[in-house]
Amino acid sequence: MPKKRWTRRLVACLAMLAALVLVAAGCGGREAGTGQQAKRINIGYIAWDEAIAVSNLYKVLLQRQGYQVQLTELEAGPTYAGLARGNIDLFMDAWLPQTHADYWNQYRGQLEDLGVWYDQATLNIAVPKYLTDVNSLQDLRGRGAEFHGTITGIDPGAGLSRVTRDQMIPQYGLAGEYTLQTSSTTAMLASLERAINERQPIVVTLWHPHWAYAKYPIKDLADPRGAMGAAEQIHAAGREGFSADFPDVTGMVHKFRLNDQQLASLENEINSAPKGQEEAAAQRWADANPQVIATFAPTR
Repeated sequence: MPKKRWTRRLVACLAMLAALVLVAAGCGGREAGTGQQAKRINIGYIAWDEAIAVSNLYKVLLQRQGYQVQLTELEAGPTYAGLARGNIDLFMDAWLPQTHADYWNQYRGQLEDLGVWYDQATLNIAVPKYLTDVNSLQDLRGRGAEFHGTITGIDPGAGLSRVTRDQMIPQYGLAGEYTLQTSSTTAMLASLERAINERQPIVVTLWHPHWAYAKYPIKDLADPRGAMGAAEQIHAAGREGFSADFPDVTGMVHKFRLNDQQLASLENEINSAPKGQEEAAAQRWADANPQVIATFAPTR
């Protein structure tokens, strides 16, 4: 064979091989059962305990099915933006219709609603039970000095922070007397525990479901004006095209349900684990609750 023809054929073969490699690389992130395609999925979550618990549980269950699972922690806004851009595949903690309304309305055309898995989610303002004469949000008015003018909150981008700042405080006439101090869920819980240990007054933003109600002597303040909103639903949301790319995972999410007792048990297991051991805690819970797992996920 002439040298030039051999060279041209070698170049053509190498070009074809490179094209095949590029095509294969472009198939990453698709679901199992599609030949040699990689099984990768990125689950975004916010630093709310039910989100941490459920996201780690899904990581364990999907890894059992051969997926490479990445968990990405962000605040709510960046999580929704990541879903819209396709950088995040799945988010298990969309609070609707109120808490995440701004994000949902902004990005809903680029998301898939994968269904409701919990329907008694509430936003709350809570105080220790030893504050026996503070039982309603109305009781906070005129007592700002006692609480150092502070409502201890969580991250500033959370829907709970927005509702507290923009709805509850003005509706109950607390503007100018109280300021919402935002930080993080971890910082809020640390402040709550410290105040309870010292039997000091504190008012915090909280939500159901949350393990803090089982651990600490706290109570929700009545909300006669409905400023914190009615009970909400927690939805799972996928990026655009998720159900087509991950039909089996979509079916699993559609069947997913946890009641209060099951969710509290899962949260408690994970919250009790040392930092960095959340996945191992989720594994223990899944192994201890096969009857729950069997209702929505394939068994090994």
